[in-house]
Amino acid sequence: MSILGGVNVSKSFGAFDVFSGLNFSVARGDKIALVGPNGCGKTTLLRIIAGEDESDAGGRVHVARGVRCGYLAQSAEDSDERTVWQLAQSAFTELNALSARLSQIEHALAQADGSDERARHLLETYGALQHEFELKGGYEIEPKIKRVLFGLGFGEPDLHKPVAALSGGQRVRANLARLLLQSPDVLLLDEPTNHLDQQGVEWLESYLQEWEGTLIVVSHDRYFLDEVCDHVWEMGKRADGQAYLEFYRGGYTEYVQQRAERRERALAEYEAQREFIKKQEEYIRRNIAGQNTAQAKGRLRRLNRLERLEKPAQQRALSLRLHGGARSGDRVLETRALTVGYAATDDRSSSRALFSVPDVVLMRGERVALIGPNGVGKTTFLKTIVGELPPLAGAVKIGAGVRIGYFAQAGESLNPDHTVLEELLSVRADLKLSEARDLLGRFLFSGDDHFKRIAALSGGERGRVALAKLTLQGANFLLLDEPTNHLDIPAQEALTAALQQFDGTLLFVSHDRYLIAALATQLWILDRGAEGDVRMTVFKGAYDEWRDARDAQAPARPQGEKANGARSLPREAAPAAMSKNAQQQRQAKLTAIEQRIQALEAQLEALAAEMQQAGGDFARVQALGEAYRQAERELAAAWSEFEALA
Repeated sequence: MSILGGVNVSKSFGAFDVFSGLNFSVARGDKIALVGPNGCGKTTLLRIIAGEDESDAGGRVHVARGVRCGYLAQSAEDSDERTVWQLAQSAFTELNALSARLSQIEHALAQADGSDERARHLLETYGALQHEFELKGGYEIEPKIKRVLFGLGFGEPDLHKPVAALSGGQRVRANLARLLLQSPDVLLLDEPTNHLDQQGVEWLESYLQEWEGTLIVVSHDRYFLDEVCDHVWEMGKRADGQAYLEFYRGGYTEYVQQRAERRERALAEYEAQREFIKKQEEYIRRNIAGQNTAQAKGRLRRLNRLERLEKPAQQRALSLRLHGGARSGDRVLETRALTVGYAATDDRSSSRALFSVPDVVLMRGERVALIGPNGVGKTTFLKTIVGELPPLAGAVKIGAGVRIGYFAQAGESLNPDHTVLEELLSVRADLKLSEARDLLGRFLFSGDDHFKRIAALSGGERGRVALAKLTLQGANFLLLDEPTNHLDIPAQEALTAALQQFDGTLLFVSHDRYLIAALATQLWILDRGAEGDVRMTVFKGAYDEWRDARDAQAPARPQGEKANGARSLPREAAPAAMSKNAQQQRQAKLTAIEQRIQALEAQLEALAAEMQQAGGDFARVQALGEAYRQAERELAAAWSEFEALA
């Protein structure tokens, strides 16, 4: 059942149309990822759904009666004088009112004569309110607030700081905490992971996985979307500038697969129609003035009425290729008794050690992800390897034939006074101007963009310039520091694909767990101990294997406690058990639905194969395409039925 929907939702700013004519429907319990390139209007659509903005052109968003929506913006106001604790406590409006009423009665009882009628009435009222307060969880407010605030990365000293004194990221996290504690029916979150460390993101994932409400989230964190969401809305613009909203079932990985299949089918239908039209036009040309003129004129009329398919638009995306250049030796990197840190700058200062590195040997072709919380020294370690910082102790040895390419975080290695074109030409003196401009076009810089100053670029644009420079270096050992920061999802996908195909050695720092899971063959993990000391450990294996091993070592939760800290219903409050006959009927229905799902999936595979074999037979491809879409609708309905029954 739909609890929220939009009809002809549109938005423009002056003469610029952000989007128009969008229609959508949200069912209770859906967890939806809203994805698309930067600037397509995702935040604007989220604000309209939240009621922060209004739709233009008569469009509207309908929210079912009694449904409460909660919205988290990317930034938070800086004028809130409440403390972090007070802000979180404000989520419990009804319980706070009950608590205030109980305090008033306590004060009145302290002044009343215990023998009079008014005192007895106050005691009765107090007892009833106290019972209501307890039933509604009033005595669990404090542990709930601490659970959420600590989960989102706040420490005990932060709880009583004024919100106005926090950083922008901390203010967003404080508002997210209040929103989670309010537990609205629909959560609307705009980039909720931007200001969370890895531990905070994992806690939020766990919370949202077990939360039973409805979610619409905008995020560039593909791993987060995979873990949390079961539907994807893709937002973008077609070649004619018309905005679209397409719907997919499953998490981010399933969406990528389905999107590729849909575009392949649409292209096949378009090519088949072109071939059909070409044959019809040839027949008409040959016969319009001959014996078969009646047939030719009939075909011409039908051809004129034929609805032309548009060629599927290819989204303008980063075109990135990384070549490993000459082959390096087998041993690419070795460390011996290495200590990473900062040397003393003068007689009055002292050196500062960050951590010691266990002796490691990095072999050619290995892909290492260096992970750990902010501030432990990951960037310092990379700078030590490339020689920008000397080691405090020990040595770094670079192997024979190794050529290093270094991608610095936030475009630190770029000259802010250069134009984009000058920065690219600084890599290779022999690069022709036409070649440089062609390369910049592949990185989404066109026309006057080539002459923008580096200092005037956004974070994402600086990242693309740095990546363009990297492609010219011919490095066989890449060191990358947060390469996906500020990149939108299409650019992240292009970078991930390019690094998967890179035939050299890779050492990268990233919080992008999707990138880590896709690339890393081993992990170097930096952890901060209880005393503040940092240590580095090596895990030989993929990211998901490390997570499984880490979770297996974690202490088990108390029985009945969920990941988000909420407790399951006590045994006596659980729903009554089914009768044996009802259980058998339910199991029979589940089995029948499973068989129908398997049959529909097999049908989809068969239809896809038939479409590939149909070639230029437009009528057949069109019929098969409609059959495929019908089977997709039936499969989605079958899955919904299965989930509801299960």
